[in-house]
Amino acid sequence: MGRALAASLLIVAGAVHGPLAQAQSALPMMGDGAEMTSSAERRLGDRIIRELYRDPDYIDDAPLQEYVQDLFQALVRAAQARGELAPELQERFAWQILLGRDRSVNAFALPGGYFGVHLGLIGVVSTRDELASVLAHELSHVTQRHIARLMAQQGRQTPLMLGALVLGALAAAKSPGAAQALMVGGQALAVQNQLNFSRDMEREADRVGFGLMQPAGYAPQGFVAMFDKLQQANRINDNGSWPYLRSHPLTTQRIADMHSRIPPDAAPPAPATLEHLMMGARARVLMRPGVDTWRQWVAEPQDAGFAARPQAQRVPAWYAATLSAVQLADFAAARKSLRALQADVRADPAAARQARLLGAELELAAGDAPAALGHLQDGNAADATRHRPELLLRTQALLRTGAGGEMTAPLQTWLAAHPGDALSWQLLAQAWQQQNQLLRAVRAEAEAQVARYDYAAAVDRFKAGQDLAQRGGAASDHIEASIIDTRLRAVELLLREQAAER
Repeated sequence: MGRALAASLLIVAGAVHGPLAQAQSALPMMGDGAEMTSSAERRLGDRIIRELYRDPDYIDDAPLQEYVQDLFQALVRAAQARGELAPELQERFAWQILLGRDRSVNAFALPGGYFGVHLGLIGVVSTRDELASVLAHELSHVTQRHIARLMAQQGRQTPLMLGALVLGALAAAKSPGAAQALMVGGQALAVQNQLNFSRDMEREADRVGFGLMQPAGYAPQGFVAMFDKLQQANRINDNGSWPYLRSHPLTTQRIADMHSRIPPDAAPPAPATLEHLMMGARARVLMRPGVDTWRQWVAEPQDAGFAARPQAQRVPAWYAATLSAVQLADFAAARKSLRALQADVRADPAAARQARLLGAELELAAGDAPAALGHLQDGNAADATRHRPELLLRTQALLRTGAGGEMTAPLQTWLAAHPGDALSWQLLAQAWQQQNQLLRAVRAEAEAQVARYDYAAAVDRFKAGQDLAQRGGAASDHIEASIIDTRLRAVELLLREQAAER
């Protein structure tokens, strides 16, 4: 899709590039954003996200999702404490990260507090502070209502029409013909002229984001280090793998401003944690670089002199070798690499936890559920219900042994606090099926569709639950049937509202 169309169609604070979404943008001119309410902005974001969930490039990877979301939530809390985040936005917006497999270095903000991060970005940043600096910048676009200000400029465009343009851009990303059709009448050029973000807004996002770093527990030098990376990429003529440069073009003023904010006597930032290095390796493997690259990573630890490398080089290499071998279904090689990885990270609790999770993932892929449970039991027992990666892996393993019913209570507890977790709803449905709780299983299936904003599919499942309850007669679970009736009415209302937006 051409640059003009991409820039004109997707309402974002960073370029959305590749299969997950593809666009260009800049920041809006200053304004108060009052023409678009926070609830309207959230509805527009929900509509866009509904399509992104269906994109094959979307990935719900529990370890990476948890790692990035935890970094991000610390920034959200800092923004709230510093008064940068209005209580209304805190309550109404999603504040949710979506991951995409795209190899390009990019992150972006969408209406309603949704944020996208490409695995290419996670794979290239050297420290968690660099990644946090990008997240802080994108977060500041939203807390400062830059997207709402952009919407306010669209004098004759309703939010729903803008949403339609966004969805058109997603379609055009996969079809050049669709891109041409959307340009009929010169609309793309007209919108392009209204979607130019100002340099003032870029600097504002830099300034506010920088101010969040230290209160959130990150070294502010991460901002400077990331700017230096972007500047180096810019100097070698960006070949398309750094779309973040196009949506956030560097200026000498921005670079100088970030450097000037670091005190001369500031302590040097801490080196990258082993956990961060492992997550970077995970992102690179899950980008699907190809069989040949996976094989190279599996073989790397056999290179002469590998054992003499620093731990910070060995650990991500062992991790990449293990996960790459899993992708290749070479489980013997994966187990060998895992043992070396576990020995290397034994003294680091966070890294040792990631190694246990990888071990459980390996054994599930190999079809050995008891061995997967063994890896999970080596950790803190409370992690199995407090942390999503352990919760999901343990549930998957127990489902394979026929004991999935053990996880219904922990899953229900988790979902009470995280009702938008579609994968957990799906696993709960399977666990209830194993217990022959068919009515509850159908409701969980419906709730999984609600979590992805697919209200039509959810209504179908709730109605299937009603039919099942009626066939069950006196033996039916009347409380569960009542819950289904109530939820059906609520989701039917959402479906009508969704249909009215088209």
